[in-house]
Amino acid sequence: MNILNPNGNRKAVVIFSGGQDSTTCLIQAIRDYGVNNVEAVTFQYGQRHAVELQKAQWIAQDLGVKQTLIDTSVIKTITNNAMMSDREIEQDENGVPNTFVDGRNALFLLYAAIYAKGQGITDLIAGVCETDFSGYPDCRDVFVKSMNVTLNLAMDYQFNIRTPLMYLTKAQTWQLADELGALDYIRRHTHTCYLGVEGGCGTCPSCILREKGLQEYLTHKSAGEKSPVFSA
Repeated sequence: MNILNPNGNRKAVVIFSGGQDSTTCLIQAIRDYGVNNVEAVTFQYGQRHAVELQKAQWIAQDLGVKQTLIDTSVIKTITNNAMMSDREIEQDENGVPNTFVDGRNALFLLYAAIYAKGQGITDLIAGVCETDFSGYPDCRDVFVKSMNVTLNLAMDYQFNIRTPLMYLTKAQTWQLADELGALDYIRRHTHTCYLGVEGGCGTCPSCILREKGLQEYLTHKSAGEKSPVFSA
């Protein structure tokens, strides 16, 4: 169901990092809403892969989307992890990498919602996914749905959080990018590497997942197949 904002023009705010997933969501939102009805909100939280912020700024300008940068780096004073420091990337006993930032997506959704309400926008779009992900608890659908209820109650406003990639594998996300006509664009211009290496380090969990999904999709494509399950 499409939710309209108070002045009758359907608009959306995309939580936008400059990475593969959020760029796919941004391009899909431009298709669905029109470029003049889409805004991007980007967060600077002290991430070690800060090159992502430069990519986000360039992509937003290139696509003609208004971008707002929000500084949430205060989170560095209350939590410590490999995403915001030079620590070696490792997994805990449950398989969750120490790149997980406690509360990050909750914070992002809260600040994006505050901004969106101020603009009279109800639709929030986030590129989180619980299919091919690193085990982050705040990427799960149950969390997003609970946050949607919380934000609606907290601000007495009818937010609609959309997560287009929630049940897609990385291969299916690449397929979606291709069907949006943006496969090469996303390959060239987005940044996903946790270590901040331009073009990707090829060894961090994010780089491995991205490349594995891409090769899986390209294999299906060369065979004239769609990735299993997904069809845009």
